[in-house]
Amino acid sequence: MGALAASIASHVPSGLLSVGGEIIRKAWRLEDELKELLRVHGGRAAGAEQQGAAREQTKERFLRAYERLKGELLNDRAFSFTEETGQWVAKMLDYNVPGGKLNRGLSVIDSYMLLREGTEVDDEDFYLACVLGWCVEWFQASALMLDDITDNAYTRRDNLCWYKLPTVGLSAINDGVLLKCHVQAIIKRYFKEKFYFLDLMELWNEIGLQTAMGQMLDLITTHTGAKDLARYRIQGYRRIVKYKTSYYSFYLPVACALLLNGAKVSDYVELKNVLIEMGVYFQIQDDYLDCFGDPEVIGKVQKIDPSLVLTIVILMASVRPIDLVGTDIEDYKCSWLIVQAMELANEKEMKILYENYGKSDPECVAAMKNIYKELDLQDIFLEYESRVYKHLVSTIDAEPNRAIREILKSFLKKIYRRKK
Repeated sequence: MGALAASIASHVPSGLLSVGGEIIRKAWRLEDELKELLRVHGGRAAGAEQQGAAREQTKERFLRAYERLKGELLNDRAFSFTEETGQWVAKMLDYNVPGGKLNRGLSVIDSYMLLREGTEVDDEDFYLACVLGWCVEWFQASALMLDDITDNAYTRRDNLCWYKLPTVGLSAINDGVLLKCHVQAIIKRYFKEKFYFLDLMELWNEIGLQTAMGQMLDLITTHTGAKDLARYRIQGYRRIVKYKTSYYSFYLPVACALLLNGAKVSDYVELKNVLIEMGVYFQIQDDYLDCFGDPEVIGKVQKIDPSLVLTIVILMASVRPIDLVGTDIEDYKCSWLIVQAMELANEKEMKILYENYGKSDPECVAAMKNIYKELDLQDIFLEYESRVYKHLVSTIDAEPNRAIREILKSFLKKIYRRKK
C-alpha cells in the first residue's frame, strides 16, 4: 500500500473500514497512476534534456570540423596561393558558411546516426559525417550568395549580404563559384578511396544541376521577360520549388548519410519522393510566413552588426525602406500565396492583383495583403498544412524500415507548424 492509501486508512475508524475500503482502494489506484505518470513524463523530460545535451555536443563537434576543413583549404595551394587570397578566402568562408542554423548539415549527422543505430560509431566515421554535412552547408552558402545577387537582396542571416559589402561587390559571383569548387575538393580529399566515391560524386553533380535548373526556372518566371501573373500556376510553382529547394535541402543530406552507411540511393526511391514533398511543404510554409509570419519570430526585423548600420542606411535610403516581414510581394516572386490568389480571385480582385503585385509602394503591398485575407488564404494554408501532415504521417508509418521512419519523423518534426 502506498503512502496516500496508508494515510487514509490510518484516519478511518475501525468500524468504518468496510465503508472506507473502497475509498482506500481508489486512493491506492490513484497513487499508482500518479507514480506511472511521473515515471513516464519524468522520463520524457529527462530524455528531452539528454537529447538536448547530445544535440549541443554534436553541434560543437560539427563546428570544430568546420575549423579543420577551413584550415585544410587555406593550406591548399590550389585555393590560397598568396597571403592576400588566403585572407580573402578565410573572410569569405567565415562570413557565409557557418552563420545559419546549420540544419541541413546537422541533418546529415542525425540521419547517419539513425542509420547506424545499434552499432558503434567511431570518431573517424562521425567526422566523415561532419565533412559531408559541411559540404551541404558550403553548397547552401554558394546558392544563397548567388541567389542574393539575382534577387538584389540586402540582408542575409542578420547581416548585410556578402555582395553588398563595399569591398566585395560582384566579385561575389566568383566567390559563389569558388564555394562549389571547395565542395568538390573536400569530397575528393576525404572520399576518393571509398568504394562509394563515384556514387557520391554523381549525387552531388545531379543535385548541382537540379538546383541550377530550379534557379533558372525561378529567374525565367520571375525576372526575365514581360511580367505576367497568368504564368503563376501551381504546377510551375511546384516545379521551381522541387528543383531549387527540395533536392538539396531535404534529399541531399539523407542521400549523403545513406552512401556513408554503404547503401545505394537507388534503393530508396520512395524515401526520396517523401523528402521532396516535405521540401515543397517547407517552401509553402516559407511563402506563408513571408506575408503572415510574426517578424519578431521569423527574424525579418534584422539585428544588424553595428559596424554595418551606416552602410545599410545609405543603401536603403537610395532604394526602399526595410520591410517588417518579407518582400515576396514587392519582388514579384512566384509565391504560393499569389499562385492561390490567381486561382481564386474574381474579376475585381484579379484587377487589384495585376495593379499592385511587384510594387514597393506600401499601399500596393497593403492592397495585396487585403486580397489575400479576403480570399481566406490563411485558412487555406492551415487546411493544406493539416492535409499534407496527415498524408506524410501515414506514408511514414507505412515505411517498413525503422531507421528510415525515424529519419523522416525527425525531418517532419522540425518543420511542422514552424514559426520561422
